[in-house]
Amino acid sequence: MSRIHTLTMPKWGLSMTEGRIDAWLKQDGDTIEKGDAVLDVETDKISSSVEAPFSGVLRRQVAREDETLPVGALLGVVVEGGASEEEIDAVVERFQAEFVPGGDGEADSGPAPRKVELDGRVLRYFERGEGSVPLLLIHGFGGDLNNWLFNHEALAAGRRVIALDLPGHGESGKALERGDLDELSGAVLALLDHLDIEQAHLAGHSMGGAVALNTARLAPRRVRSLSLLASAGLGAEINGGYLQGFVEAGNRNALKPQLVQLFSDASLVTRQMLEDMLRFKRLEGVDAALRQLTGKLFADGRQQVDLRGVLEAGGYPALVIWGEADAIIPASHAQGLSAEVHVLPAQAHMLQMEAAEAVNALLLDFLERH
Repeated sequence: MSRIHTLTMPKWGLSMTEGRIDAWLKQDGDTIEKGDAVLDVETDKISSSVEAPFSGVLRRQVAREDETLPVGALLGVVVEGGASEEEIDAVVERFQAEFVPGGDGEADSGPAPRKVELDGRVLRYFERGEGSVPLLLIHGFGGDLNNWLFNHEALAAGRRVIALDLPGHGESGKALERGDLDELSGAVLALLDHLDIEQAHLAGHSMGGAVALNTARLAPRRVRSLSLLASAGLGAEINGGYLQGFVEAGNRNALKPQLVQLFSDASLVTRQMLEDMLRFKRLEGVDAALRQLTGKLFADGRQQVDLRGVLEAGGYPALVIWGEADAIIPASHAQGLSAEVHVLPAQAHMLQMEAAEAVNALLLDFLERH
C-alpha cells in the first residue's frame, strides 16, 4: 500500500506568516526517516530545519531555494511505497488549487495569545491542546513565550500546553514590586488559579527553571512534575559578564556578542532577532525590570538562590536537560541532582530551540511516564 505525504511550511511561533527556503538537505530519491531534517527555512525570527513527520522517499522538491512561501504552503512530496509521477502530479495540482495562503481563521493560524489582569498586573499567555494535567512552559531571563516556538506544538499533541510571559517580559506588565522569585512564582500560581488548574507539570528554562523550582517550594501540591532546562537555582556560578552585557546593550553591535553566547551556532543570531530584542529592551519599564531581577537573583555575577533542596526533598518526579557547551550556566550544576539527567553533547544554553527534536522527545517521554 502506498501513501503520498505532503510536506508543508510549518508555523513556528505566533507571528510567523512565511518562510524563505534556504537549502534542501535531502534530494529527490533520498530515503527519509521520521524526524529527519529535510530542508532549512529562514523566518523573520530564526533559521531552523523542517523535519519530516513521516518516513518514505522524497519524490518531489516543490519549493525552490531562495523562494519565500506562506505558512502551510507545499514544500515537497514524500511517498511511502510506490507511486507514479502522474499520481504525484495529481496530488501537487490538487494541493495548489485548494491552498489558501493565510487561511481564514483559528484553525489555520492557531489559537491566539490572550491577556488577563491578575492582581493588578497584565499577564500574556498562550495555550493549545487538551488534557487533564497541563504542562506550563516558563521562559528565562530576557525571554518570552516565543522561546518555546519549536516545542509548543509538538508537546501539545494529546496534552494541554500553556506558555506565559513572566512579569517584566514579553507583553506582560513590566512593573515589578520586589523582583524576586516569589513574585514571579506568584504570577505563575495566579495564572493557574485563573485557568482553574489544580495541578500542572512545570517546565522551566534558565531563570524559568528557578521559577518552576520556587513554585514547587511555595505550593508543592500544585506541581505534578518538574522539567528543568539549563536551570538557574542549582548552583552559584553564572556568566555575570553576559548578564551585565545584555542589560547594558543599547544597540546591535553591543547586543550581538551577548546573544551569540546563547547558541552553539552563532548564525542563528539574525539581524531580525537583534532588532526584536532591542525593541523589547526599549519598552517602558523593561530596563528597570531587568536590572531589578539581576540585582535580586544574580547580584555580583553569582546566583543568589539555591533551590537544590527542592529536588532533594522529592515528592514529584524531575527531569533535567542541559547543553554540554552551555556558556551561561555550567552543565556541571546537573551533577548529583535527585532527578533524571540528560546532558546533550555540543549544545549551548538555548537548547530547546537548537536541539528542539531531542528536547521534545525527552520531555514527551518523561511526561508520558508521569
